[in-house]
Amino acid sequence: MGALTVRVPAGAGAPVARERQISKALAKAASRLEHVAPETDSVRTGQNRGAGVGVFGSRKGWWTVAGLAAVAGAGALVARRRTSGGRTAVGPDRSDVFSTPRLEPEILSVVSADGAELHVRAYGNPDAEPIVFSHGWVCSTEFWNPQVNALAEKYRVITYDQRGHGRSGIGSAPLSPDLLADDLAAVLAATVTEGHKAEIVGHSMGGMSIVAWARRYPEQVEKYAGSILLASTGTDKLVAETTVVPLPQRFPRLPVPVGKAVLGSTLPMPASPLTARAIQYIALAPGSARDEVEFCEHIVNACPRQTRGGWGAALSTLDITDGLKNLTVPTTVLVGTADRLTPPSHARRLAQLLDDDHHLERLIVLPGIGHMTSVEAVDEFNAEIERLRALT
Repeated sequence: MGALTVRVPAGAGAPVARERQISKALAKAASRLEHVAPETDSVRTGQNRGAGVGVFGSRKGWWTVAGLAAVAGAGALVARRRTSGGRTAVGPDRSDVFSTPRLEPEILSVVSADGAELHVRAYGNPDAEPIVFSHGWVCSTEFWNPQVNALAEKYRVITYDQRGHGRSGIGSAPLSPDLLADDLAAVLAATVTEGHKAEIVGHSMGGMSIVAWARRYPEQVEKYAGSILLASTGTDKLVAETTVVPLPQRFPRLPVPVGKAVLGSTLPMPASPLTARAIQYIALAPGSARDEVEFCEHIVNACPRQTRGGWGAALSTLDITDGLKNLTVPTTVLVGTADRLTPPSHARRLAQLLDDDHHLERLIVLPGIGHMTSVEAVDEFNAEIERLRALT
């Protein structure tokens, strides 16, 4: 089967009309998801999902690739069957994975450099080793429920709503990577106590926040961080390398103005089966389970559309690659092969640049996993968090 092509109508037109044309094109792609899923979903079957997980070490250490034979038994345990609706059915009940954390958090209000108030939650023993989580675009602290539920009884788990997301204010300053840096710096100063260093985990825009922070505050990296996990993220070329809108070979790259219009759209996203399919198409793998899709759908739909559009436009021209050189602590890069928003090309580039400076800990490639790696591959994601925490 050939690539799914989305044809975006040409012509200038009014901004709102243009947004609607682009949205219709994306919706058309999402509605055709079920027709392309059987082919692409082969990587999420019991034989293949999890099998062949690539774990590549830095030049100073080792590298291994776990083969099919080594993990065939584990692969069989995660077999999923496809339903006619384009999602997969769930076997065992995993409601405890995605549910509201059992532990009551300490709620903190942290003020960023420009006066914006950030909503912060701290779980677990205040004297335990800290792990700070920074979520991605259009998400919230709830995105980290699978990690809080698994880790908060052992570690001090700290989550926060990115500016404009969840319960955090958006402030009055123009949205930019520097604000992401300021916000993370404020959270770290308020939550990482003397004598401790945190593992800092960032997904998507959260990973960009970490790199932006290292770029803006290089002196803080070794003060606050003992290790870093950059998941499903990039530092530049976000529009050029996205595969959300597959293009014919004669147009190998999405034009930046079109990409900016898509990312910056503020059109409503009412909850509906079409919206759910669109979210799965854009953010998750074709074979993702129903509970994974519903969990992400609930979070994404809760994001204010002005926040979605504002940050989407701000990230469309992002270039913070020079901040990677300041990540002077062990850093793992993690990506899913089915990630359309930040495809593996981003992870490979990040890993290469980190390895050039001898700070790459691992590059982990998860077969058949989409952009929401912490939701779609909870066990693998959490295992790497704990491994990195042990290095600190």
